[in-house]
Amino acid sequence: MTSPTPSGSSLPDAPLDDTQAAGLLAALEAEHAAVFAYGVLGAFTNPSRADQVAVDSAAHRARRDATIDLLTSLGETVPPPAAGYRLPAEVTDQVPAAQMAELVETDTAVAWRAAVERADDAQVRTFAIDALGETAVRLARWRAALGAEPATLPLPGTPDE
Repeated sequence: MTSPTPSGSSLPDAPLDDTQAAGLLAALEAEHAAVFAYGVLGAFTNPSRADQVAVDSAAHRARRDATIDLLTSLGETVPPPAAGYRLPAEVTDQVPAAQMAELVETDTAVAWRAAVERADDAQVRTFAIDALGETAVRLARWRAALGAEPATLPLPGTPDE
């Protein structure tokens, strides 16, 4: 897994424009929601997938924290997370838990893809691409666990049309 820290050592020369900031803030909101959802689905997941849930949850926390650090270092005001989030699916047992994990990773991929599309700065774009790649790997694992074929998607994060 790649490190969720910004690539390179330099920050953008100027503050982020509103479009780039909005992309990162939306992706941050998706990461907050993912952390919340993994907390719920962990209670229902198949015990054989408990390690995967723990690793994925930790990855979302790390990416959330790195995104907060990046935004803060760029002078952006980072709003606090919501008190709770609407889950993308009802979870009552193991299969819906895996389906919700797939939905969470899909939603997160959409947010990071949008951040990539909005990024003009190379460091911000690289950060968002790294996040999208990490999400794509998690999404493929959950799709494989659910028996989806193909497990990988050609363009992860592409919104449904």
